[in-house]
Amino acid sequence: MLVDTHCHLADAQFDADRADVVARARAGGVSHVIVIADSLPGTRSAIAVASMHGFSATAGVHPHEAKTWTPETAEAIAAALSDPSVVAVGETGLDYHYDFSPREAQRSAFEAQLALAAEAGKPVVVHSRESDDDMAAILRQSRAAIVLHSFSSGPKVFEAGMGIGAYFSFSGMVTFRNWALADRLAAVPLDRLLVETDAPYLAPVPHRGKRNEPAWVRDVAARVAEIRGEPAAFVAEQTTANAARCFGPRVLALSNP
Repeated sequence: MLVDTHCHLADAQFDADRADVVARARAGGVSHVIVIADSLPGTRSAIAVASMHGFSATAGVHPHEAKTWTPETAEAIAAALSDPSVVAVGETGLDYHYDFSPREAQRSAFEAQLALAAEAGKPVVVHSRESDDDMAAILRQSRAAIVLHSFSSGPKVFEAGMGIGAYFSFSGMVTFRNWALADRLAAVPLDRLLVETDAPYLAPVPHRGKRNEPAWVRDVAARVAEIRGEPAAFVAEQTTANAARCFGPRVLALSNP
């Protein structure tokens, strides 16, 4: 049994065959999926898709969309957090690679969502790219539980995450030939380890070049187990237990067909 802790299942790339994607995930042993939001409209879509398939959702605004953050957005995200299917805030964070939103807007929206999560008692799914100094500083001040999604950051963010007891979630990048962070993956405490697909992005080997989907989280988990020198079944069991501790017990319930 596996949990895909980060999947953009509401993305338009799944509109034509979402039911088939879900069926393949269940057939492949994926018991639960966290459907990730990236904007206010995306939050509504994530909740709708999660509710339809018996999964869970997040509510939040991606750093690419941080320029859209307003007091009204904050109010709407806070309201969405009361939905029983919403188990986390995000994804939010900082992305200084693309800078699709001004950096100050990114920091402001990120800090506001950390505060909302702390108030709601829910974890925050964090996106971090080429923003290590600011990210590490903000993480150290967070009062909310943190999930460092698709972890690929440098030592500053790694050390900050370790220092605050963050969860580290690993994606299909761990299967890529140029993956160079095996030492950090191996160093993550077993009770802070998560796996994800980030579907439809980052398809793992042997599916590179295809649209990613939640069934392939098993390939991620298998590679994580190989790098850590642990049995694949053990990693599946532990990451599922960690997902339940992080996101709540609803992730342990098998989804309805």
